[in-house]
Amino acid sequence: MFDFVHQKKRIVQFILALATLPFLFWGLESYDSSDGEDYLASAAGEKIHRQEFDQALRNQQESMRATMGENFNDSMLDNPELRSAVLEGLVQQRLLKHEAVRVGLSVPDSQLVVVIQDISAFQQDGKFSKQRYEELLRDQGMTSRIFEARVRQEMMRQQLIDAYTGNGFVPISVAERLMKLGDEKREISLVQIQPEQFLSQTKPDDAAIKSYYDSHQAEFQLPEQVSVEYIVLALDDLTKELPVTAEEVANYFEEHKGELGQPEERRASHILITVPVTASTEEKSAARAKAEQLLTQIKQAPQRFAELAKQHSQDPGSATNGGDLGFFGRNMMVKAFEDMVFQMKPEEISGLVETDHGFHIIKLAQIKPAKLVSFDEVKSQLEQEVKKEKAGKVFGEMAEGFNNMVYEQSDSLRPAAEKYGLRIRQSGWIGRKAGEPPYFTNGKVLQAIFSEEAIKNKRNTEAIEVAPNTLVSARVLDHRPATMPSIAALKDKITGLVARQQAAEAAVKAGREKLAQLQEGKNGTVGWDGMRQISRKEPQGLDNDILRAVFKAEVTRLPSYAGVANPQGGFTLIRVSRVIDPVPTEASERKNFARQLQQVLAQEELSSYLAGVKKRYDVTVKD
Repeated sequence: MFDFVHQKKRIVQFILALATLPFLFWGLESYDSSDGEDYLASAAGEKIHRQEFDQALRNQQESMRATMGENFNDSMLDNPELRSAVLEGLVQQRLLKHEAVRVGLSVPDSQLVVVIQDISAFQQDGKFSKQRYEELLRDQGMTSRIFEARVRQEMMRQQLIDAYTGNGFVPISVAERLMKLGDEKREISLVQIQPEQFLSQTKPDDAAIKSYYDSHQAEFQLPEQVSVEYIVLALDDLTKELPVTAEEVANYFEEHKGELGQPEERRASHILITVPVTASTEEKSAARAKAEQLLTQIKQAPQRFAELAKQHSQDPGSATNGGDLGFFGRNMMVKAFEDMVFQMKPEEISGLVETDHGFHIIKLAQIKPAKLVSFDEVKSQLEQEVKKEKAGKVFGEMAEGFNNMVYEQSDSLRPAAEKYGLRIRQSGWIGRKAGEPPYFTNGKVLQAIFSEEAIKNKRNTEAIEVAPNTLVSARVLDHRPATMPSIAALKDKITGLVARQQAAEAAVKAGREKLAQLQEGKNGTVGWDGMRQISRKEPQGLDNDILRAVFKAEVTRLPSYAGVANPQGGFTLIRVSRVIDPVPTEASERKNFARQLQQVLAQEELSSYLAGVKKRYDVTVKD
């Protein structure tokens, strides 16, 4: 039980953290009316669209930021497990909504009213304010009917969950026992009986070798193999060989002067009020109204731009920095946003700029002018660019001719090699599933060289693209079918393997015999290592098998002895010299631990229930 609690603790904490996802302004059925096919999952016939997932991820971000404070980092949201858990939460929302209806749960209007009126965001001077309620919903582009339907659904969902999370019970006596087991220490010594100690005594006979050979055929079988000759046509090789003139490089410089050096960059800040592309006209109007209200405040007090960005911007990547986006150049932002930034003057504040992300208010902070470079600074770089450009023009024609020639003159690679100035290379032995890098790890190449046409008729393979602008054609020189070496050829190898196996068995046998003697009180001479104190919480590097044996050992009479066979061979003898009882814990600690156990139990019950619900409905999650 203690191991179970220790292993599940992080999972429980993670689930509890996800349980704080805000649902009030986003969640159930947020995108049910969307006509797009950009959805990530389907649950009980309802699609979960990407926009809803993105918003749920933003909600999770805000929740984690509020909980973790300075320890939060935006990169945490890139964790695949967290993203999967957020999507799973949205799936569960859908399923539990249907499940609540199936089992006949309902929420009376009177109970709904009490819950909504108790939400602090809708209160003024400690009392529910209908005006504030309507204003906040209007700011979110939501009607009271939609909001109340979502709250009702969430309350029904919560009724289902509370039946499990609210009824876990762990007696204090159980918690005390588990705490004691976790904190108890035992002073131990070990001795390892290794197979190497018995190797010199083992001499496998012919019968043992034959038995091992017969039972390990698959292990010793040599796979089918081929050796090939091959040629490679690569743009990189062609680039190295093509000459360029000084005039060509100078002309390239003049044509691309504006692209060289450091282009102009601008630093800007923005406030974003998000609105999905699929939003209704009412939702867009509400978002625009909110953005216009902010713009009015900023024009009245431009010095408050950063402060208002922190408070109101819905761009999680920049809001905490006062909306600062840093320096960026052309083609790094969406077009409407970029066009506005690159026509503004420093300290200027834009009007509303609409993009697919929503409405932006932009402030230009700084302009970093373009920095041009001299010809001498980039001459060597330009030579390579000119070579690449020339090679690219030639390579397309060469590739087509190369492909045709290795196919039409398929009995030899030499014509293609001579025409294109390529070296014919030879490989070592190549297996069906593994070959020499860089070309013979490619699946298409392996499939081609092991085809019947290549092996039996010794035909060239087609030209296969193994990397961008890199073509390979190969021809089989020799072929070895899969074979089973004779027992005579493998005798030395098998003798060593059997000897090791027998030595491991001898080590375990000797360990068990020594353990029996120790338990009978016949100590003899054992080279125990130094004493160490371990606990279940602090195993001091011991593996689980040894740790389990230590704490299963009978300690009514000390020293006590135990032992365990090692997975890698050999045997570990254990001597328990002393048991150190833990210091009694405070009552508050016991209560806290019992509460943690209750959470574990409740979450396990809930997880089992949710798994059952998931089987009851059709659920599809896209890759």
